[in-house]
Amino acid sequence: MNRVVALIVAAGKGERAGGGVPKQFRAIAGKPIIAHAYDRLAQHPRIDGIVIVAADETQLREALGDRPLLAVAQGGATRRLSVRAGLDAIEALGGADIVLIHDAARPLVPSAVVDRLLAALEQASGAVPTLAVADTLVRKDDGTLADRDALARVQTPQAFRFADIMTSHRAWNEAAEPTDDAQMARSAGFPVALVEGDPMLDKITRPEDFALAEARLGQRLFRTGMGFDVHRLAEGEELWLGGILIPHDKGLAGHSDADVALHAITDAILGAMAAGDIGQHFPPSEPQWRGAPSSRFLEHAASLAADQGARIEHVDLTIICEAPKIGPHRDAIRACIAALLRLPLGRISVKATTTERLGFTGRGEGIAAQAIATVSFRGDGQ
Repeated sequence: MNRVVALIVAAGKGERAGGGVPKQFRAIAGKPIIAHAYDRLAQHPRIDGIVIVAADETQLREALGDRPLLAVAQGGATRRLSVRAGLDAIEALGGADIVLIHDAARPLVPSAVVDRLLAALEQASGAVPTLAVADTLVRKDDGTLADRDALARVQTPQAFRFADIMTSHRAWNEAAEPTDDAQMARSAGFPVALVEGDPMLDKITRPEDFALAEARLGQRLFRTGMGFDVHRLAEGEELWLGGILIPHDKGLAGHSDADVALHAITDAILGAMAAGDIGQHFPPSEPQWRGAPSSRFLEHAASLAADQGARIEHVDLTIICEAPKIGPHRDAIRACIAALLRLPLGRISVKATTTERLGFTGRGEGIAAQAIATVSFRGDGQ
């Protein structure tokens, strides 16, 4: 299963949402809803291309700008016919192994949900994201209570093996309209798995839903990373700690300037972003990093965070050594780290401790440092 195509259904009128234009073309956080949905899917590394079904291609192109599309299919009178038009367009392009069928009115697509859907297709023909029902459910006609433990809310995107969902659409009895594509797959005898969904995928249907989506885009998700580094002390080397040159009879030896403090912070930031470690980004086997200032490593990690829309909130550094004394240099180290990360001084903590003369640091053979970085991300599941 290699080629994965996302099919976004954006042909509806969205009249319940108000606003005078179809809701998929209204803006949240300064960007059309359809553009949010496109961007979340296009950013996933497993998705190879996107097809959109729309009623008005000109309006669609205006909303998406220069974002590339495999094809635009003309919407039908029902959602089923619109999806079928999109599937036919994919088939005309040579088909796919997997198709993700998604409603444009669900603009915030978490990557983790896509991961779960694709993993489920290793065992099933289809997979849909679902959420548990929290409220008590009752029939309107007679007040009978429903067993909410046996029910779930269904979301999109719904993922299918392309050949199986095409077969399901062709076999469907056109006298009835399905609730979704998973119903059609089950009707054709194909197993459909349920995976955990996400509240971010809630559908925008009514006017108040726009405010909720705006609020979710403004939320921040927090992650914490930890870094640890050790370098030996050697004669004839300069001692760099936290970006500051400290007078001492020995310095730290390493491929770069061996600044254990900045190395630990760099690894902590990379860890919070799940972006590997300092050795992956700056291999010691590469001559270009010999003697390099560790400030370059830290600035690189900070740049990676900024590129992903992340924000470094706080850094807590502990330097472990018997000598030199860190106290006289603490303020300078804090100021240097704050400047490198472009953070207020109050977000940088620098501490020092000893090991009571135990171990290699206690014997004065080396210096260690550990750091914790708190990084926040957009609250849209990315």
